[in-house]
Amino acid sequence: MQHHVITPHKGLLDIDIKGLWRYRDLYVMYIKRDIVTKYKQTILGPLWYIIQPLFTTAMYMFVFGGLAGISTDGAPQPLFYMAGILLWNYFSETFTLCSDIFTANANVFGKIYFPRLVVPLSNATSNLLKMFIQLLLFGIIYIYYYFTLPSGTLSINLSILLFPFLVILLAFHSISWGLIFTSLSTKYRDLKFLIQFGIQLFMYATPVIYPLSAAPENYRDIISLNPLTPIFEAFKFSTLSCGSLDWGGLLYSTIFMIVTLFLSIIIFSRTEKTFMDTV
Repeated sequence: MQHHVITPHKGLLDIDIKGLWRYRDLYVMYIKRDIVTKYKQTILGPLWYIIQPLFTTAMYMFVFGGLAGISTDGAPQPLFYMAGILLWNYFSETFTLCSDIFTANANVFGKIYFPRLVVPLSNATSNLLKMFIQLLLFGIIYIYYYFTLPSGTLSINLSILLFPFLVILLAFHSISWGLIFTSLSTKYRDLKFLIQFGIQLFMYATPVIYPLSAAPENYRDIISLNPLTPIFEAFKFSTLSCGSLDWGGLLYSTIFMIVTLFLSIIIFSRTEKTFMDTV
C-alpha cells in the first residue's frame, strides 16, 4: 500500500503557482460569490454601485468644496471628487476584505486545502467590477461637462494610457497591505479595531478630496511619502488636467509595492500554517 504524505512547503516564498492555476475554477467561483451575494437580499441591488458614489460626491461637494472651500485646481467639483472616490473605494474595499481573510474564512481553511492566495486575488478582481461601473458613471459626468464647459477646459491626455498600470498598482498595494494585517491580526486582535477607523483616517493622508498642490507646503513632502499619492495624482492629471504626473513618484510607488508584496507573501505563508491555533 502506498502512502502519500502532505507536508507544508519549507521555502521562504511559498507561492503555489501551479496550485493557483489548478484551482482557477475556485477563483472564478469566489468572484461570482462576491458579486452575487453582496447585494442578493437588497432591493436596489447593483444600483448601490452608482448611488453610493453619487451621494458621497454630493457630500464632499457640500462639506469640502462648499463649507471648507478646498480647491480642486479648476476641475469641476463632481468630476474631481468622483475621480478620487472611484480609486479610493477600490483600494479601501479590497484592503478591508484582504485584511480579514483568516478570520472570515477560518471554517473553510480549517476543512479543505487550496492555495489561500485565491481568496485575496478574487477579492481584488470582483471589486474591479464595481470600480468599472463607477468609471462608466464618471465617464457620463465627464461627457456632460466636456460639452457644457468652454472648449479646452477638459482634456484627456496620453497619460490616460497609464490607467491599467495605475489599477494594477492600486490592486497589489491593497492586497499586500491586507495580507500583512490579516496575518498580524490572527495574533494581535486589536489590529481589527485599528483597521476600522485607520483606513478612514488614511484617506485624508491621500489626495482624494484635495489636490496635492492644495496641501500646506510643509505637509506636501509627508503626503508624497504615501505610495498612493502619485497614483491618485496621475489619474486626475490624465483626465482632468489637474494634479501632477510624477514619474519618480510612480517609480517609488512601484518599488514600495514590490517590497511590501514580497514581505506580505512571506508573512502570509508563515501564518497560514499555524493560524488555526490562534483564530
